[in-house]
Amino acid sequence: MGAVSRLTPVRPVLDTGVLVSSLLFHTGQVSWLREAWRQGRIRPLVSRETTAELIQVLAYPKFALDADDLRELFDDYLPCCESVDVSGKPVEMPQCRDPFDQPFLHLAAVGQADVLVTGDADILALADAFAVPILSPGSFRRRLSGEKGTDS
Repeated sequence: MGAVSRLTPVRPVLDTGVLVSSLLFHTGQVSWLREAWRQGRIRPLVSRETTAELIQVLAYPKFALDADDLRELFDDYLPCCESVDVSGKPVEMPQCRDPFDQPFLHLAAVGQADVLVTGDADILALADAFAVPILSPGSFRRRLSGEKGTDS
């Protein structure tokens, strides 16, 4: 995966935790992702399964989002995404300890993602066993901007 100078956007899979943080916390550590997809620097991959999980998580009472809030968030995000049909497409991939994380690995493999971005330790632990690079948000940001540095 190269720096921002790529002519085509980077195609990441963003796990739900990273995505929720970028959508809801405008000054948080991953708020920069929202601007990256708005500018077309990244084109996140989504599947039916990963979108369903996002809908479920955003409906948690702790977020106190109403239907208009949800519509606004999805209107900001989904038009910038590439939808991938992963049904009926088995691929060779490692099994994640948390079965709820498996759809993100499947999407990354079937969609031939450039990277899977996560803060989830169970997914990060599979980095050496998976064909698609698995990076923390900090590492992805550095890679996107062409910087070198340690993981964060």
